Amino acid sequence: MSLTLDSYRLLGRSGLRVSPLALGTATFGTEWGWGAGPDEARQLLDLYVERGGNFLDTAGTYTDGTAERLLGEFTRTHRESLVLATKYATLRRPGDPNSGGPHRKNLFASVEASLRRLNTDYIDLLYLHVWDFTTPVEEILRGLDDLVRQGKVLYVAMSNVPAWQVSRMQAIADLRGWSPLVALQIEYSLIERTGERDLIPMARELGLGVVPYSPLGGGVLTGKYGRDDLAGPSPDPRAGGDGPPRRTVNLALGNLTERSLGIADAVKDVAAETGHTPGQVALAWTLQRPGVTSPVIGARTLAQLKDNLGSLGVEFTAAHSAYLDKASATTLGFPHDTLAGEHIRTVTHGDLAIETRR
Repeated sequence: MSLTLDSYRLLGRSGLRVSPLALGTATFGTEWGWGAGPDEARQLLDLYVERGGNFLDTAGTYTDGTAERLLGEFTRTHRESLVLATKYATLRRPGDPNSGGPHRKNLFASVEASLRRLNTDYIDLLYLHVWDFTTPVEEILRGLDDLVRQGKVLYVAMSNVPAWQVSRMQAIADLRGWSPLVALQIEYSLIERTGERDLIPMARELGLGVVPYSPLGGGVLTGKYGRDDLAGPSPDPRAGGDGPPRRTVNLALGNLTERSLGIADAVKDVAAETGHTPGQVALAWTLQRPGVTSPVIGARTLAQLKDNLGSLGVEFTAAHSAYLDKASATTLGFPHDTLAGEHIRTVTHGDLAIETRR
C-alpha cells in the first residue's frame, strides 16, 4: 500500500503521530565538510514539510550545534505542528568530562543548550544518544522524568543502547511510575540486520517505536560503490576540500565490504524489476519491516530527498521480499537459531503445530 508523509503513525505506545519517514539533520551545516549550507538546508526542510512531513531528527552535537540552530530558525513560524527529536550524551566540550555522558549534570545542561539553539521551550522527543556503561539507570530515568514533569521534554527514548539495558529501564520506569520510553533509534538496513536478534523484538514487546538510522547503509545500497572501491587506496581523511570522503568513512565503519556490495547488487535487481531506484528499494525495505515506525533519511540535496521520498510508493511482491531477505540474511545466534529448530518444537510441543512470532 502506497504511503505519503502524512500517513502518520503512532510512535510506540504513545499517542504521538509521526510521519513514516523522519528528516535527519546531520547534513544541516558544513562544519563537518560535506553538509548543506543554510539555503540548501532550508529548501530540504521546506520540501519535507510541504509534502506533509512532521518528524525532525537532530542532536545537540550535529555539525557542532549548527543543525539545531538552523532548525530553530527554520521552524519559528510553525513549531507547534512539528515533532522535534534531539539527543544528548555526546561530548560537548573537549577536555570537560562532565560535558558528555548520560548522567544528570550533562542531561540538564544539554537540554538547556538544545532549547536555546532550537528556539523553543520544549523538546518533543529526547533520546539518550550513546550508552556509556557507567551511569546508573535510575539516575538517567529519574532525570528524564524530572524534565518531563517540568514540561521541557514531552517524550523520552533511547539510541545505541543494549537491548537488556533498555528492557531493564522500561521495567523500572513502569514500576516507579516514571515516564516510559516510547522509541528506540538503531542502525538498521539490509546491510545491518543484527538488530533483529534482540533489539527489534524487545521494542515490539515493550511498546517502543523503532526509528532506524542509516537505512541506506551509508549510501552503499544506492549502488554508488563498486568492487574497485574495495581494492583501491583509501584517500587521506586529513586532506582538504570536502573533508573525509564518504568512501573512507564507509570503509572505516565496515559498510563497504564484499558482502554489502552483493546485497547492493540484489537491490539493483529488484529496482530494475519494479521501476524504482536502488535507494528507494533499500529504504522501502526498512520502512516496511515489522516494528519499524519511521526510518531517518539524511539527504544533502533536493534531488536526494526527492529520491528518498519516492520510497513511500514502493510495493514489493512476495518474491521481491524473499529475494532481498535471502541476499541480506544474517544469523540470529544463540539461543534464537537453536530455539527456532524443529527439534525444539518437537521436544516442547510434541506433534502439535505451534505458530510462533519472530
